Amino acid sequence: MVRLYLFAEGQTEQTFADNILKQHLANYGVFLDKIVLIAHARKKGKVHRGGGRQYQPMKDDIQRFLKQEKSDNLFFTTMIDLYAISPEFPGLTEAEKLRQNPLERVQFLENSFAQDIDDSRFIPYIQLHEYEAYLFTDPSLFEYFYEGHRNKNKIAELKAIADQYENPELINDGQDTAPSKRIIDQFPAYKKAKVTEGSQVAELIGLQSIRNRCSHFNAWLSKLESLSR
Repeated sequence: MVRLYLFAEGQTEQTFADNILKQHLANYGVFLDKIVLIAHARKKGKVHRGGGRQYQPMKDDIQRFLKQEKSDNLFFTTMIDLYAISPEFPGLTEAEKLRQNPLERVQFLENSFAQDIDDSRFIPYIQLHEYEAYLFTDPSLFEYFYEGHRNKNKIAELKAIADQYENPELINDGQDTAPSKRIIDQFPAYKKAKVTEGSQVAELIGLQSIRNRCSHFNAWLSKLESLSR
């Protein structure tokens, strides 16, 4: 059996991986062994986790795990956002030339990340543009958390946004227009409830529906599924 470590940007991704990805990958002989929050600082020998807004602590943490675990049957991956990515991220300046093609841009950054970590067992994944893009696969399912006539209109607003994009991952990464910002704009309570609601809405949507609409996510998940072959 293949083992996998996943470095998650935040608790929303951590919960999604634990509740949804873990069982799915087990069906392919891939055991999601550790789901850890990404490091954002190291002070007085203690690693502080969550956020992933500083590149060097993230890199140091990943490489530390790689050095500790030498098995060829152990792989490492990430779930971090392209939105508000660290300004020190490798290849970021060059990637700006690809801003008009988000898929090429994120693939370029993932390749730069892989080259910087420099270990064949490392499979970088950067969410395009952030986790909440997956929820725009079917925003009508927010009705399970926000009932009532007024909220139906707000859900309709989210659906109207989703209908503008063939792929929800292409919803842009502006400070006020990133997927999470659009959801919070309609439902401010989501900001504090995103860890639970973010995972539960995704579970209601279903993994297959998400991967059918989100091509970059699907490519990453397909790669993880193939690790045991």
